[in-house]
Amino acid sequence: MSNTLVPHVNWSYPTAIRFGAGRVAELPDACKVAGISRPLLVTDKALATLPITQGALDMLDADGLGRAVFSEVDPNPNEMNMAAGIKVYQTGGHDGVIAFGGGSALDMGKLIAFMSGQTRPVWDFEDVGDWWTRANADTIAPIIAVPTTAGTGSEVGRAGVLTNSAAHMKKIIFHPKLLPTVTICDPELTVGMPKFITAGTGMDAFAHCLEAYSSPFYHPMSQGIALEGMRLVLENLPRAYSDGSDLEARANMMSAAAMGAVAFQKGLGAIHSLSHPIGAVYGTHHGTTNAVVMPPVLTFNRSAIERRIEKAAAYLGISGGFDGFFAKVLNLREAFAIPKNLTDLGVEVARLDELTDMALQDPSCGGNPVEMTRENTRALFDACM
Repeated sequence: MSNTLVPHVNWSYPTAIRFGAGRVAELPDACKVAGISRPLLVTDKALATLPITQGALDMLDADGLGRAVFSEVDPNPNEMNMAAGIKVYQTGGHDGVIAFGGGSALDMGKLIAFMSGQTRPVWDFEDVGDWWTRANADTIAPIIAVPTTAGTGSEVGRAGVLTNSAAHMKKIIFHPKLLPTVTICDPELTVGMPKFITAGTGMDAFAHCLEAYSSPFYHPMSQGIALEGMRLVLENLPRAYSDGSDLEARANMMSAAAMGAVAFQKGLGAIHSLSHPIGAVYGTHHGTTNAVVMPPVLTFNRSAIERRIEKAAAYLGISGGFDGFFAKVLNLREAFAIPKNLTDLGVEVARLDELTDMALQDPSCGGNPVEMTRENTRALFDACM
């Protein structure tokens, strides 16, 4: 066989994951494994006062690790949130971060640990080429991730999303050492999620799996994980949504979230390249926005992915091939009371040209099965309205 037929690719899979109900109790031991003696727990404003967060701080305090917390994290965090967190981290003499919460808190915690010892601006480490090599890896603090939602998958990722508040653009900051040293996936922490967060984060996990599965790049391991991740979402998200105390469904959704983030090493696409600028400009929930644009993107990509989606539908027990899969997505959106279009999210027609330009600058568009141009991307935004 010719060597030209065998692709040369780089694969990286996740970190040590402690998975199971009640395993948040192992947080102090995880700090010891990571070499952290003065952790800063980073979470969001809503979570900071909740019992699950206070319980985690109590455990740390009882083990002599203090109870330092930073919670000034916006739903779409920006560089000002990060600067405030770095100041708290440095002033407190901390030596590691516990990123505790949903995607925003996880990303912010990781970025505080990453940037606390850097001298260059954070935008110098955007996920472009080898920009990550600009960082001083020796100053990156260890990270422990404790997700409290089931969607983003940031707990097993090597990147963080940060909104540039001046440009109103979401940027992906990448470095291999943004991968947490230890991740604790305790489904009990997700039981209290409100229905709309359960739905939005769950559809985020589904979008990660769907886009990774549809990506044209060669990564069969990720493709297999993406397919099984979609199955877990379809079978368990409706259960978790209807009964938040269904721990088995919550656990399976937590698995699907991590699987989606592992899978999208294979690539993301138009769903994310559209939703990132919308979230940056309008402050919408990321997973919910993904769900809104998902059906038009499926139609947009149909010519390139129809046979692949037919195979997925067969595995997932969905009859009708591509059309059956498409109908399933529409049914999910309706069942979870997700808005039907971008107009319902508050997106204005007058800003579609601007959003189109931003979408084409997003790195996710490079993984879309159909090449995204200014003309077809603008038309795709129209179809989402």
